[in-house]
Amino acid sequence: MIRVLIADDQAVVRAGLSVILGAEADIEVIGEAVDGAHAVSLARSLRPDVVCMDIRMPGTDGIAATREIVGDAALATDVLILTTFDVDADVFAALEAGAAGFLLKGADEHTLLAAVRSVAAGDGTLDQRLTRRILHEFAGRRRASSAQVPAEGPPLTERELDVLRLLAEGLSNAEIADRLFVELTTVKYHLAGILQKTGARDRLQAVLWGIRAGVVEAG
Repeated sequence: MIRVLIADDQAVVRAGLSVILGAEADIEVIGEAVDGAHAVSLARSLRPDVVCMDIRMPGTDGIAATREIVGDAALATDVLILTTFDVDADVFAALEAGAAGFLLKGADEHTLLAAVRSVAAGDGTLDQRLTRRILHEFAGRRRASSAQVPAEGPPLTERELDVLRLLAEGLSNAEIADRLFVELTTVKYHLAGILQKTGARDRLQAVLWGIRAGVVEAG
């Protein structure tokens, strides 16, 4: 069972998400937060697997709340950003704060459910319409600020680098397996190695690590 907390200042949005998510046999909506501070408080008390977080809320916004939740070592909670806004500074800040991914609120039910399940599984997610734009912009900002950091921990193998670079293109595990002519289990093995070596929580954060380290060119 995937335990989900919804954080949005609009009651109608919270109600809609609760109905969609709660109708699934493998998803349980365990709480609703009206702002970021409330989301942090409920995350610590209810310990959800996933928080569906709006970015722009009064008081403590979704970015600050994401940073607190992801940074709390006592929690094993991932954050999925749901926003009505296209790519902007808030989205990049949310990714840097540790969000496992984001989705536009206009996405259909199937996409929303798939995103929640993907984040809960530790895979992270990006809206496929925006993946390359986001990662290109993120990489551009890093280059402009000269904010590359050296890779820490054991170096990635050549095959792990291949997988990481294909992740940056927004490919799924199955698509990566097809591209590299390997079994799906092999891709999962290399992905596990990437996450372990980089300390990333999910595939999205692994890609951002690769961009920071200068070993990945987005898209």
